[in-house]
Amino acid sequence: MNYFSGIIALYLIGFATLHSLLASLRAKTMARGLMGSKVDPWYPIFFSVVAVITIFPLMIMLILFPGRVLYVIPSPWIWFFFLAQLLVGIGSLRAFLDAPHRFLIRAQLTESHSPAELQLGIKGIYCWIRDPFLLSGLLIIWLTPFMTENLLLVYLIITAYLFLGSLHWESRLLAQFGEAYILYQTKVPRIIPQPNKRWDNCNNKKDIAGRK
Repeated sequence: MNYFSGIIALYLIGFATLHSLLASLRAKTMARGLMGSKVDPWYPIFFSVVAVITIFPLMIMLILFPGRVLYVIPSPWIWFFFLAQLLVGIGSLRAFLDAPHRFLIRAQLTESHSPAELQLGIKGIYCWIRDPFLLSGLLIIWLTPFMTENLLLVYLIITAYLFLGSLHWESRLLAQFGEAYILYQTKVPRIIPQPNKRWDNCNNKKDIAGRK
Protein backbone atom coordinates (compact mmCIF):
# COMPACT_ATOMS: atom_id res chain seq x y z
CA MET A 1 0.00 0.00 0.00
CA ASN A 2 1.18 3.54 -0.72
CA TYR A 3 0.19 7.20 -0.64
CA PHE A 4 -2.31 6.76 -3.45
CA SER A 5 -3.98 3.91 -1.57
CA GLY A 6 -4.89 6.35 1.19
CA ILE A 7 -6.32 8.85 -1.30
CA ILE A 8 -8.37 6.14 -3.01
CA ALA A 9 -9.66 4.85 0.32
CA LEU A 10 -10.67 8.34 1.48
CA TYR A 11 -12.39 9.06 -1.83
CA LEU A 12 -14.32 5.79 -1.65
CA ILE A 13 -15.43 6.51 1.91
CA GLY A 14 -16.60 9.95 0.77
CA PHE A 15 -18.48 8.35 -2.13
CA ALA A 16 -20.15 5.85 0.22
CA THR A 17 -21.14 8.67 2.59
CA LEU A 18 -22.71 10.72 -0.21
CA HIS A 19 -24.41 7.61 -1.60
CA SER A 20 -25.88 6.82 1.84
CA LEU A 21 -27.09 10.36 2.39
CA LEU A 22 -28.88 10.49 -0.96
CA ALA A 23 -30.43 7.07 -0.30
CA SER A 24 -31.68 8.09 3.15
CA LEU A 25 -35.34 8.69 3.89
CA ARG A 26 -34.45 12.18 5.13
CA ALA A 27 -33.10 13.18 1.70
CA LYS A 28 -36.13 11.70 -0.04
CA THR A 29 -38.48 13.44 2.38
CA MET A 30 -36.76 16.76 1.70
CA ALA A 31 -36.96 16.20 -2.06
CA ARG A 32 -40.67 15.41 -1.79
CA GLY A 33 -41.23 18.44 0.42
CA LEU A 34 -39.61 20.71 -2.19
CA MET A 35 -41.08 19.21 -5.37
CA GLY A 36 -44.05 17.15 -4.26
CA SER A 37 -44.95 13.68 -5.51
CA LYS A 38 -43.73 14.49 -9.03
CA VAL A 39 -40.17 13.91 -7.77
CA ASP A 40 -40.86 10.18 -7.22
CA PRO A 41 -39.98 8.86 -10.72
CA TRP A 42 -37.07 11.30 -11.13
CA TYR A 43 -35.25 10.80 -7.85
CA PRO A 44 -33.92 7.31 -8.71
CA ILE A 45 -32.60 8.71 -12.00
CA PHE A 46 -30.93 11.61 -10.19
CA PHE A 47 -29.49 9.16 -7.65
CA SER A 48 -28.06 6.93 -10.40
CA VAL A 49 -26.56 9.84 -12.36
CA VAL A 50 -24.82 11.19 -9.25
CA ALA A 51 -23.48 7.70 -8.48
CA VAL A 52 -22.05 7.31 -12.00
CA ILE A 53 -20.49 10.79 -12.03
CA THR A 54 -18.89 10.41 -8.60
CA ILE A 55 -17.59 6.86 -9.20
CA PHE A 56 -15.83 7.92 -12.41
CA PRO A 57 -12.85 9.67 -10.66
CA LEU A 58 -12.34 6.53 -8.56
CA MET A 59 -12.10 4.43 -11.72
CA ILE A 60 -9.56 6.85 -13.17
CA MET A 61 -7.44 6.67 -10.01
CA LEU A 62 -7.48 2.87 -10.09
CA ILE A 63 -6.40 2.88 -13.73
CA LEU A 64 -3.58 5.37 -13.14
CA PHE A 65 -2.48 3.97 -9.76
CA PRO A 66 -3.46 0.28 -9.62
CA GLY A 67 -0.67 -0.72 -7.26
CA ARG A 68 1.22 -4.00 -7.41
CA VAL A 69 -0.45 -6.76 -9.41
CA LEU A 70 -1.43 -9.60 -7.06
CA TYR A 71 -2.77 -12.07 -9.60
CA VAL A 72 -4.26 -12.44 -13.08
CA ILE A 73 -6.41 -15.43 -14.04
CA PRO A 74 -4.83 -16.96 -17.17
CA SER A 75 -6.66 -17.41 -20.47
CA PRO A 76 -9.04 -19.04 -21.31
CA TRP A 77 -10.36 -19.06 -17.70
CA ILE A 78 -10.34 -15.27 -17.53
CA TRP A 79 -13.20 -15.20 -20.05
CA PHE A 80 -15.29 -17.48 -17.84
CA PHE A 81 -14.89 -14.98 -15.01
CA PHE A 82 -15.94 -12.08 -17.25
CA LEU A 83 -18.91 -14.10 -18.49
CA ALA A 84 -19.92 -14.94 -14.92
CA GLN A 85 -19.80 -11.24 -13.98
CA LEU A 86 -21.97 -10.39 -16.98
CA LEU A 87 -24.53 -13.06 -16.14
CA VAL A 88 -24.69 -12.00 -12.50
CA GLY A 89 -25.16 -8.37 -13.57
CA ILE A 90 -28.00 -9.31 -15.90
CA GLY A 91 -29.52 -11.55 -13.24
CA SER A 92 -29.47 -8.73 -10.69
CA LEU A 93 -31.89 -6.80 -12.91
CA ARG A 94 -34.42 -9.49 -12.03
CA ALA A 95 -34.46 -8.16 -8.46
CA PHE A 96 -35.82 -4.81 -9.71
CA LEU A 97 -38.47 -6.49 -11.84
CA ASP A 98 -39.61 -8.81 -9.05
CA ALA A 99 -40.09 -6.04 -6.47
CA PRO A 100 -40.32 -2.59 -8.08
CA HIS A 101 -42.67 -1.38 -5.33
CA ARG A 102 -39.88 -1.63 -2.74
CA PHE A 103 -38.00 1.18 -4.46
CA LEU A 104 -40.89 3.64 -4.78
CA ILE A 105 -40.29 6.75 -2.70
CA ARG A 106 -43.93 7.02 -1.67
CA ALA A 107 -43.81 3.40 -0.47
CA GLN A 108 -40.60 3.93 1.50
CA LEU A 109 -42.07 6.99 3.21
CA THR A 110 -45.32 5.22 4.08
CA GLU A 111 -45.65 3.93 7.63
CA SER A 112 -46.58 0.31 8.26
CA HIS A 113 -50.34 -0.36 8.56
CA SER A 114 -51.25 2.99 7.03
CA PRO A 115 -54.01 3.07 4.37
CA ALA A 116 -51.40 3.77 1.67
CA GLU A 117 -49.20 0.82 2.62
CA LEU A 118 -48.16 -1.49 -0.22
CA GLN A 119 -48.05 -5.23 0.30
CA LEU A 120 -44.72 -7.04 0.46
CA GLY A 121 -45.53 -9.26 -2.54
CA ILE A 122 -42.93 -12.04 -2.54
CA LYS A 123 -42.18 -13.48 -5.98
CA GLY A 124 -39.35 -14.50 -8.30
CA ILE A 125 -35.85 -14.30 -6.90
CA TYR A 126 -37.16 -13.04 -3.54
CA CYS A 127 -38.62 -16.50 -2.92
CA TRP A 128 -35.07 -17.75 -2.39
CA ILE A 129 -33.10 -14.77 -1.05
CA ARG A 130 -34.01 -11.59 0.81
CA ASP A 131 -31.20 -9.39 -0.51
CA PRO A 132 -30.20 -10.40 -4.05
CA PHE A 133 -28.34 -7.11 -4.52
CA LEU A 134 -25.91 -7.98 -1.73
CA LEU A 135 -25.15 -11.37 -3.27
CA SER A 136 -24.84 -10.05 -6.84
CA GLY A 137 -22.65 -7.14 -5.71
CA LEU A 138 -20.25 -9.44 -3.89
CA LEU A 139 -20.11 -11.89 -6.79
CA ILE A 140 -19.47 -9.16 -9.37
CA ILE A 141 -16.52 -7.64 -7.53
CA TRP A 142 -14.88 -10.85 -6.30
CA LEU A 143 -15.22 -12.58 -9.67
CA THR A 144 -12.90 -9.96 -11.15
CA PRO A 145 -10.23 -12.15 -12.82
CA PHE A 146 -7.33 -9.90 -11.79
CA MET A 147 -6.35 -8.12 -8.61
CA THR A 148 -4.03 -5.27 -7.64
CA GLU A 149 -3.22 -3.81 -4.22
CA ASN A 150 -5.45 -0.77 -4.61
CA LEU A 151 -8.26 -2.73 -6.22
CA LEU A 152 -8.18 -5.16 -3.28
CA LEU A 153 -8.43 -2.21 -0.88
CA VAL A 154 -11.43 -0.86 -2.78
CA TYR A 155 -13.13 -4.26 -2.83
CA LEU A 156 -12.65 -4.74 0.91
CA ILE A 157 -14.24 -1.35 1.62
CA ILE A 158 -17.08 -2.06 -0.82
CA THR A 159 -17.71 -5.44 0.81
CA ALA A 160 -18.03 -3.81 4.24
CA TYR A 161 -20.28 -1.10 2.80
CA LEU A 162 -22.53 -3.66 1.08
CA PHE A 163 -22.99 -5.61 4.31
CA LEU A 164 -23.77 -2.48 6.33
CA GLY A 165 -26.08 -1.24 3.58
CA SER A 166 -27.91 -4.56 3.57
CA LEU A 167 -28.51 -4.35 7.32
CA HIS A 168 -29.85 -0.81 6.91
CA TRP A 169 -32.08 -1.89 4.00
CA GLU A 170 -33.54 -4.71 6.10
CA SER A 171 -34.31 -2.32 8.96
CA ARG A 172 -36.11 -0.06 6.48
CA LEU A 173 -38.15 -2.96 5.11
CA LEU A 174 -39.06 -3.96 8.67
CA ALA A 175 -40.36 -0.46 9.31
CA GLN A 176 -42.20 -0.45 5.98
CA PHE A 177 -43.82 -3.90 6.08
CA GLY A 178 -43.85 -4.75 9.78
CA GLU A 179 -44.90 -8.28 10.80
CA ALA A 180 -45.12 -9.41 7.19
CA TYR A 181 -41.39 -8.90 6.79
CA ILE A 182 -40.59 -10.56 10.13
CA LEU A 183 -42.41 -13.67 8.91
CA TYR A 184 -40.51 -13.45 5.64
CA GLN A 185 -37.17 -13.30 7.51
CA THR A 186 -37.94 -16.59 9.27
CA LYS A 187 -38.56 -18.35 5.94
CA VAL A 188 -35.93 -17.00 3.53
CA PRO A 189 -32.13 -16.49 4.01
CA ARG A 190 -30.70 -13.02 3.53
CA ILE A 191 -27.78 -13.68 1.18
CA ILE A 192 -27.09 -17.37 0.43
CA PRO A 193 -29.97 -19.38 -1.10
CA GLN A 194 -30.64 -22.74 0.56
CA PRO A 195 -32.57 -25.60 -1.08
CA ASN A 196 -34.65 -26.25 2.05
CA LYS A 197 -35.46 -22.58 2.75
CA ARG A 198 -37.76 -20.71 0.40
CA TRP A 199 -41.04 -18.83 0.50
CA ASP A 200 -43.90 -21.32 0.36
CA ASN A 201 -46.45 -19.28 -1.59
CA CYS A 202 -44.33 -18.09 -4.51
CA ASN A 203 -46.73 -19.62 -6.99
CA ASN A 204 -49.67 -18.17 -5.13
CA LYS A 205 -50.77 -14.62 -5.93
CA LYS A 206 -51.83 -14.11 -2.35
CA ASP A 207 -49.46 -11.78 -0.52
CA ILE A 208 -48.08 -12.60 2.89
CA ALA A 209 -49.55 -9.39 4.23
CA GLY A 210 -52.95 -10.94 3.74
CA ARG A 211 -52.06 -13.98 5.85
CA LYS A 212 -52.21 -12.22 9.20
